[in-house]
Amino acid sequence: MLSDCLSAEGERRCRQLLAETTARLRSRPAAAAVLVPLCLVRGVPALLYTLRSSRLVGKHRGEVSFPGGKCDPEDQDVIHTALRETQEELGLEVPKEHVWGALQPVYDRVDEVFELSLAHLLQTQNQGYTNFCQGGHFRYTMPVFLRGPHRVWGLTAVITEFTLKLLAPGIYQPYLAIQEVPRS
Repeated sequence: MLSDCLSAEGERRCRQLLAETTARLRSRPAAAAVLVPLCLVRGVPALLYTLRSSRLVGKHRGEVSFPGGKCDPEDQDVIHTALRETQEELGLEVPKEHVWGALQPVYDRVDEVFELSLAHLLQTQNQGYTNFCQGGHFRYTMPVFLRGPHRVWGLTAVITEFTLKLLAPGIYQPYLAIQEVPRS
């Protein structure tokens, strides 16, 4: 069940699956890093998200993301960056030993912090996929998570999908519906 993903065995399994990637990412410089905060909200496992400020300049304003940001020269590695940025953005101190592994870099700045329970994310009616076309031809498909306070899409949805596969391998069954794309 969902509580199993937070068990000691679930943590061991996730750490083992992430070990190779963690070692690789910690050993080389990166431009940015994120933290995927797994938490309990009223006793229910959830992922914590942020909403980037709508006052930001550029294409990422108002987007849902995980806490994180650019690496500083004094950061020891991507985990240090993710933890420092999470503390700066949310005031949330996470001990380094609570990090199960490393994920890919993402950018920062928030307007709102919210969570989506794992139960919500795992319900198929809250999952979807967006097909992207270019020049009238199908290019790629990305996941999207719906019916929360904000739509989770883009790289954050990809990271969410990876995290759900890792935490709930027997429960999360991504469904990729490839639809016929009309030609223009």
